[in-house]
Amino acid sequence: MNGTMILFHFPEKSDHGTINKFMQKFYGQDSTSWKGKYTYHRHGLLENIPHRKLLRGVLILRNEDAPKVLEFLGQYSLTLHVREIKLTPDDEKTLGETHE
Repeated sequence: MNGTMILFHFPEKSDHGTINKFMQKFYGQDSTSWKGKYTYHRHGLLENIPHRKLLRGVLILRNEDAPKVLEFLGQYSLTLHVREIKLTPDDEKTLGETHE
């Protein structure tokens, strides 16, 4: 089976506020109120997409999920590299693919 590897990073000296907002929207985030009374979760795009995060900014996805992720990433000033790759059996298991 083949999959898609996406590598991305923000340019140096990017605004930390922009990066933090990106992280919340992309990965999701658990937050606690100021005095710890309330906890809540901000949903992120990748929470509904099977993926493997290899390193910061390096993801392996199913080919059919790549366009949705690339559309989201296209909203930011990122450097992007996209490659089609052969999935390992472990990748296939994580991404929900069956090995036949």
